[in-house]
Amino acid sequence: MELMGDVNHHRIKTNGIWMHVAEIKGEGAFVLLLHGFSETWFSWRHQMVHLASHGYHVVAPDLRGYGESDSPLSPSSYTNFHIVGDLIGLLDHFNQQQVFVVGHDWGATAAWHLSLFRPDRVKGTVAICVPFMARNPDMKPTQFFKKSFGDDLYICQYQEAGRPEKAFAKYDHLTVVKKFLLINSPDLLIAPPGMEIIDHLEIPTQLPSWITEEELQVYADKFKESGFTGGLNYYRAMDLSWELEAPWQGSKITVPSKLIVGDKDIAFDSFTKVYIEGDDLKKLVPDIEVVILDGHHFIQQEKPQEVSDEIISFLKKIA
Repeated sequence: MELMGDVNHHRIKTNGIWMHVAEIKGEGAFVLLLHGFSETWFSWRHQMVHLASHGYHVVAPDLRGYGESDSPLSPSSYTNFHIVGDLIGLLDHFNQQQVFVVGHDWGATAAWHLSLFRPDRVKGTVAICVPFMARNPDMKPTQFFKKSFGDDLYICQYQEAGRPEKAFAKYDHLTVVKKFLLINSPDLLIAPPGMEIIDHLEIPTQLPSWITEEELQVYADKFKESGFTGGLNYYRAMDLSWELEAPWQGSKITVPSKLIVGDKDIAFDSFTKVYIEGDDLKKLVPDIEVVILDGHHFIQQEKPQEVSDEIISFLKKIA
């Protein structure tokens, strides 16, 4: 992309892996941008340019398992502790004691856990799409999802090593990327019985205005190199993260936070809306501001200006 000419790319050693980072170096505060599933650093292309134009020092890594970063083979290497460990090593590499962190989807989960485990390293957190959730002391995440939504919820299907990979392999990488990035239904991702979730997802007849074929191909090319297993391993490590996080039972997020959600995001009507409008989130994250925008799941790409403006207003408020 012509917009991306000012981005510097390098690989750094952190927490025993090589991690690819994209960087635009401004003189101002350091902002760490964390992507989610079926994406790479490239999902932040709009925000990187926008934040850098306001003087911020912006870094967007490919998280472990994605893009040009290492992908350890074992699902047990993808707990929230591994991901946060990678990020602490990244901050140390850049000699940054305290930063702003912005995360989307699994990147939001990473941002929340960085804030939970190491609040001393975080000035403020912006989470997109995924609110912080209390740990259920009585039930592992996969048990909860299975009990609540059945075996064909995407998270449940992803637990079995090789199963989604085999289903994805029936399509070319561009088709798989399109099936995820172009989701425009607010319904939970549950396949009909006997069907794989990737077969259930449909591609719209024409691309939405917010993304081009060329941009989608950037993702496809990266997944052609890396495969999808790294990203799927985040789901496979959920129960292990749950076990290891028992000492943090009942802990709150103390850093100033902002949650940005799209009103047409997956499960917004069935879950997120009630949760963020009730008291539960505020009890867990006392210093939180919630903003609901008109948009879907990949809202930082769909509504880049609005999301960038919301991020910058938060950074300025905290600063």
